[in-house]
Amino acid sequence: MLALVLSNFSGLSLLGENLNRTPEKGEFDRHRASFDARAAINAVPDLPDPRPRLAEILIGQGIISQSQMDMALTLQRHQDLPVGEILLAHNMISEAQLLHALALQYDTYVLPKAAARADPDLALRLLPAKRAIALNAVPLRRAGSALVVATNRPDRAPAIMDALDYSNPVLLTIVSRSQMQSLLTECYGTQLARRAEARTPGRVSCRDWKTDRARKYWSLAFLAYLLFAIVAPTPAIALIFGVALAISAGNTALKWLALQADIQAQRHPPGPPPHRRDDAPLPLKRMPVVTILVPLFKERDITGHLIRRLSRLKYPRELLDVLLLIEDVDETTQEAVASADLPGWMRPIIVPVGQPRTKPRAMNYGLNFARGSIIGVYDAEDAPEPDQIAKVADRFLNLPPEVVCLQGQLDYYNPTHNWLSRCFTLEYATWFRLILPGVQRLGLFVPLGGTTLFFRRDVLEEMGAWDAHNVTEDADLGLRLAREGYQTEIIETTTYEEANSAILPWVKQRSRWLKGYAMTWATHMRNPIRLWRELGPKRFIGLQFQVMGAVLGFALAPLLWTLIIKLFGYAHPLDQVFPPKAYFGLVIFFAASQALTFIAVWRGSRLPRHKRLRWWMPLLDLYFLLASVASLLGLLELLTKPFHWRKTAHGHFSKEGQAKIVAKEETADQSVPASSFKRTSNAVDR
Repeated sequence: MLALVLSNFSGLSLLGENLNRTPEKGEFDRHRASFDARAAINAVPDLPDPRPRLAEILIGQGIISQSQMDMALTLQRHQDLPVGEILLAHNMISEAQLLHALALQYDTYVLPKAAARADPDLALRLLPAKRAIALNAVPLRRAGSALVVATNRPDRAPAIMDALDYSNPVLLTIVSRSQMQSLLTECYGTQLARRAEARTPGRVSCRDWKTDRARKYWSLAFLAYLLFAIVAPTPAIALIFGVALAISAGNTALKWLALQADIQAQRHPPGPPPHRRDDAPLPLKRMPVVTILVPLFKERDITGHLIRRLSRLKYPRELLDVLLLIEDVDETTQEAVASADLPGWMRPIIVPVGQPRTKPRAMNYGLNFARGSIIGVYDAEDAPEPDQIAKVADRFLNLPPEVVCLQGQLDYYNPTHNWLSRCFTLEYATWFRLILPGVQRLGLFVPLGGTTLFFRRDVLEEMGAWDAHNVTEDADLGLRLAREGYQTEIIETTTYEEANSAILPWVKQRSRWLKGYAMTWATHMRNPIRLWRELGPKRFIGLQFQVMGAVLGFALAPLLWTLIIKLFGYAHPLDQVFPPKAYFGLVIFFAASQALTFIAVWRGSRLPRHKRLRWWMPLLDLYFLLASVASLLGLLELLTKPFHWRKTAHGHFSKEGQAKIVAKEETADQSVPASSFKRTSNAVDR
């Protein structure tokens, strides 16, 4: 089939002079005759391909040396990539040189930028969006009875021909990668944007959330409780305090179990996976292409830092595919990216206008253009450890297929900015180094963080990717993975980001997280029986405290704090329910809970960079009261603007941290040797 397609390239030099001219009578008959003749020749078995090899063309033109080509061919044995892309990624050739060499190899020509105009209606009719993106091909227009198709992967000619619903001659022309991206966006962008908004299956998506109905139900519940309190005040007080105490006890129990799991793990560290061959050379399989999605919105001041940080990643450049996802209306970030000198492995993707304008919608759209079999997520201010991608790729190669997600650990590069950043850092250290690993070991579902996430792409797409309407799309996706029987693993690698260090921005950020938790719980509890069956009893019960327990625990905490007046001899409404001796039991419970929190934070902050922050643990009670305010704000927003995304401002609280990161960037080795994957793979903690 490839020979049949290529037989049409012999007449493309004439077509290149004027794509819109009408072919002379009989011209395409001659192409068809050539087409049929080449088909007959191709039917002969073991006939050598008459086309020159790309290596021969590049060496013959003096563009590369034989040793450079040998190196590229050696790399290709471990990478499922065309040799031209490998040469391009290592800066051995320019894109223009590669395109012209491909044109010579396939007897076609490079389409001028001015001629790269498409007919979206024609493209949509002849080639579906998913196939067009997978093949990197777009039908441009008809030239007489022939169809002109643009591609930057002429090696996929047979697949392109099979996918096209067209019986007449097809003429392939070559375009640059940026032209290909523009054509795909022009023809399929609107369709893909609509799909990105509703990619998650409806039964597990919150897009059908009815604000009016929620307000009505919650108002009725509040009025019912108010009436109950008027008619029977003592039982009403007992009910609300009983709920608050039950949630507090459940959250304390969960923390205790996670702590015990951490202690057991320290005593009995796990060995290598049973299927792992310790004597086998690395990599065991071809190294995967890893696509990193980086959603950006109004990030003028951070784009340059982001490029430098990601450039420190020690992973073969030809296998790294970073997509900068920028909203169509965000001219600020577009200008910043346009003025930046982007490396070849980093691409801007413009996300068409649509609703809701959220991070998960942008990622759903960007996923269409990803090249990798592993999909990762970073935030704009992230500074990942240089060997992070190598660790992730190696770990995926050696995990069973049911482990489909790796969650890295997060930390802050501005922990000493003020008391709030110190407490935030202590909380994150405890969450990512004790609670989440403990939850994983307990077999509960792992609520994912919003960054340093890595997925097997096939499963991510099977799951419907991210819920575009959920403002904590990460936790929701973690729950959906658990419902389908997939597993998440916490991996020992750290990404540094900026701690929000002002009270009002912190409260707004946390209110979005807690609002999303509440919405995730409400969405998945629409059918609790089915959820019970899919999760099993243990994970179902754990879910209640992990998600809704977190929201209500913060929201009701101020009620429990009112009991402090008993220490000063004042009366409390709970006196009608509790005899004086019962308060002694509450004192023991609260003291034990507080001690458990301090022990968990102490163990979670055992790294040297965290130990100096332990003296700030007493301020965590004040810190968590801010979370109570955020919880109430989030619940209120759930009834007024459930899909509103409160953006976190970046670059405002990290001057000292930024300076440290920049210093590391300036001293870091920017080169990535071909063997870097193997070298870093051997250092992975197993």
